[in-house]
Amino acid sequence: MPTAAPPIIRVEHFTAAYDGVAIIEDISFEVNRGEVFVILGGSGCGKSTLLKHLIGLYAPAAGRIWIDGENLAEAEGEVRERLLRKFGVAYQGGALFGSLSLVENVRLPLEEFTGLTPDAIELVARMKLHLVSLTGYENHLPAELSGGMQKRAAIARAMALDPMILFLDEPSAGLDPITSAELDQTILQLARSLHITFVVVTHELASIYTIADRVIMLDKRVRKIIAAGRPADLRDHSDNPWVRQFFNREPGPVGAREKMGAQPPAKP
Repeated sequence: MPTAAPPIIRVEHFTAAYDGVAIIEDISFEVNRGEVFVILGGSGCGKSTLLKHLIGLYAPAAGRIWIDGENLAEAEGEVRERLLRKFGVAYQGGALFGSLSLVENVRLPLEEFTGLTPDAIELVARMKLHLVSLTGYENHLPAELSGGMQKRAAIARAMALDPMILFLDEPSAGLDPITSAELDQTILQLARSLHITFVVVTHELASIYTIADRVIMLDKRVRKIIAAGRPADLRDHSDNPWVRQFFNREPGPVGAREKMGAQPPAKP
């Protein structure tokens, strides 16, 4: 039998802290190549904090993050630059430059980090926009487009350098259900056709059930991962009442979540 490919991301005994206060403590997980992996949890659980560490904005307080077999925190100089080129990031608000057209936004990383000719850069940028169904909108400014189109343009820019991994921060935030569903299909299409690994931070249940191969769920009360696996399995079979409540979108007693260590009542 062929040997399974090593994980593209490996997090080992990771701790994140601000001013000496731990936000996440001693968590470990792996992301497989080509899968859509979702990080979820309630407000304030550390989802965005974890993402910022995964893309190298912050160094872990403890533990290690491996990207394609290399330690992100210890990488320096050309090694770090090469490692950072292996992934792209699309932020929650899109972070497009408002004074530039869509094709100009996508061209930016190509102009900065490649030696391609102007004609080649223009061609690649238009191809990336085509992959997210934005052909015909290349010369539009971000303000002239809907929120969903801006999110797709941000994904196109994140793909400009042909990364192995795409990190998406709350991609469905602020979108109506139809636009959100269309964005979910774009993510699935890119993952399946280009074999890109997606790491998505979200708490949108509809999107989670649609796109996620696997998830991890963080809990701010214990500062750890309290569930990992397929969303439907966690919804139906988790032995943690709070996990089942989250995935079934069920209300709990007022204030119960804020009580340290408190668990919502089990389903009857």
